[in-house]
Amino acid sequence: MNPQRGETAIEIDGETRKLCLTLGALAEIERGLGCMSLKDLTIRLKSVSAHDLIILLAALLRGGGEADLAGRVRELAIEPQTALKAILSCFGKATE
Repeated sequence: MNPQRGETAIEIDGETRKLCLTLGALAEIERGLGCMSLKDLTIRLKSVSAHDLIILLAALLRGGGEADLAGRVRELAIEPQTALKAILSCFGKATE
């Protein structure tokens, strides 16, 4: 993991994988959640659904170079709280 780049680790199927909030991931999240601006996204993220977690996790996995896994997020056994914790960590590192 490269904390300077804002990368966060998440364990999926016994392997450590990278999440990263890149500009591309942020744009994908905006589009996936139907937001037109960062302000809209900030408001939208105050209450997320399981579907939202899938969108967020897939985009952040792609940002971390884990595109192979991002396409299979729906199939993976990831606890919602584990996903949420990693997503929040990723967004937190991006704002440091």
